[in-house]
Order: sequence, then structure tokens, then C-alpha cells
Amino acid sequence: MGQDVELAVVFADVVGSTHIYEVMGDQRARAMVSTCIDIMRAATEQHGGTVIKTMGDEVMSTFVTADDALNAAAQMQRDIRLTDGNGSLQVRGQPVALRIGCHFGPVVLENRDVFGATVHTANRLTSQAKGGQIVTTATTCEHLSADWRAAVRQIDIALLKGQGVEVGLYEALWQTEDVTSMVPASYSPGQQGRSRLRLFLAERDLLLDAARPHMSIGRADENDIVIHGTLVSRVHSRIEIRRNKVLLIDQSTNGTFVHMADGEEAFVRRDTLQLRGSGLIGLGRVPEFDSVQTIRFACEAEPD
Repeated sequence: MGQDVELAVVFADVVGSTHIYEVMGDQRARAMVSTCIDIMRAATEQHGGTVIKTMGDEVMSTFVTADDALNAAAQMQRDIRLTDGNGSLQVRGQPVALRIGCHFGPVVLENRDVFGATVHTANRLTSQAKGGQIVTTATTCEHLSADWRAAVRQIDIALLKGQGVEVGLYEALWQTEDVTSMVPASYSPGQQGRSRLRLFLAERDLLLDAARPHMSIGRADENDIVIHGTLVSRVHSRIEIRRNKVLLIDQSTNGTFVHMADGEEAFVRRDTLQLRGSGLIGLGRVPEFDSVQTIRFACEAEPD
């Protein structure tokens, strides 16, 4: 009979392995994928995990804690990049990449294998990740230490295959520069000239400041600002005050258009743009001043 336990389950696979075999041929491709598997296995074991099985270009592992799982996943990504430094993991000049999914929850442990909904969720998260990404869930985040919780950000809401409810998707940032960029600005009580932002949508007037430094925008009800539209993603973008700068962070499929009052126009997709002055924001389409889907913004300095 199986044992009911809670574990973090990680699936990691090599992106585009079919293409690798087509380009490099069976022998060379097999050697390259084997190197990737060895890297994933070594990172798992170094952080106290157990490799449950390998399936072609994929490794399934379990960990006692969510921190151990993300530490191992981050090491996999770093070690793949370091190994690629000598050019041994490249296909036609493009580096090989891993995509990783992780979910923490109850599983049935039986005969050195694990079963249950947690396993299926972790597996499906892998398909939501891009090359170089680690994708996890809110449930996993709740089991993380403060350090790791500070290094995750919500990137989308998705209906995973086989599940009847939408699941928030979170990216675990494993590169030092990405984690550093997420650290909120630290203000002393006497600091002057702090930035704040006013957002206007229909009859709403919203304020971002030191007390409320971020808002999410998208068509899902969980967002701070909900805008419905065929071109609007569930979690389309975020606006944050970070180090006294106002940043728009697009997380969408169709991108975000920004028209500044000074005439400057910008388009950002899966990237970050600093907002200055005032202007208009359009989700997935060019903003029109009189549209109910257009957000007006105005950057201000907090009063003394």
C-alpha cells in the first residue's frame, strides 16, 4: 500500500529535443541530451532530491521541501548555462535550454514512484514554461522561505489540462540580476521626491505609492484592475514603483502600447518600460483616448 506524504515534484526537460535530433543526428543529439540529463540528475542529488525517473529528454524528481526543489531547479538552469559556455550545448549556434515546472502538494509514494494530482500539475506546468524558466504555483510559494518568496512573480493565470479551475502561474527568478531588480525601493521617513502614479479608468481613480507599490492589470477577476477584451491576457501587465521609478511590466501575449503626452510611443511585450510624465496605456491595442479600455496615467511626486 502506498504512503501519503507531501513533496515538491519537479519536471525538467530539454526544449526542442525533436529539432535537436533532426539537426544533429541521433548519435550527437543523444550525447547532448544525455549531458543535460546528467546535469539535472546531479543538481537534484546535490539538493537532497530523488530522481524518480528519466523519460527521454525529461527528468522527474521529488524533494522534501519547496526550497530544495527550487534550489535544484535554479542550479540546473545555471549549470546548463555554464556548460554551454564552452559551446558544447549549442545547436546551430543556439544554446540548449531547459524548462522546469514545480508543484508542492500531497502525493502517494509507492514502490519508489509517486502518484497523484500534484504530479500531474507539476508535469503540466513544464509545458507552460519557456526555455530558461522555472514555473511554479501559489501553493508552492506558500511553502517557500522568505528569500525564495521574494524571488517569485506571478506571470499568468492558466487553465491547466485536466483541471477545472484556473491556476496562478509564478516564475521563480534564478538569475541574480533578475532577483535584485525585484527588490522594492527602500525609503527613509525623511526622503523627498518619492514617485507615485495615478491611474484613471472610466470612473476609477487609483493611486500607486509607497504604501501600495504595485497593481496587476488583466481580464481575470483576481487583478487589481480588470479589463475585458479579446486581446487582453488573464494577467496582462503589472505596474510597480521600484527604486523610485514607475515601471510597466508586460506579461502578455499581445503586448502593451503606451503613448506619452510628449508624443513618444512605445510597445512592450514580455519586457519592462519605465513610465514618465503622463499618457495612455492600451492592452493589446493602440490606446484611444475615449475608449473604456484605455488607462490614463500621470506620474507625480509625493507631497512633502
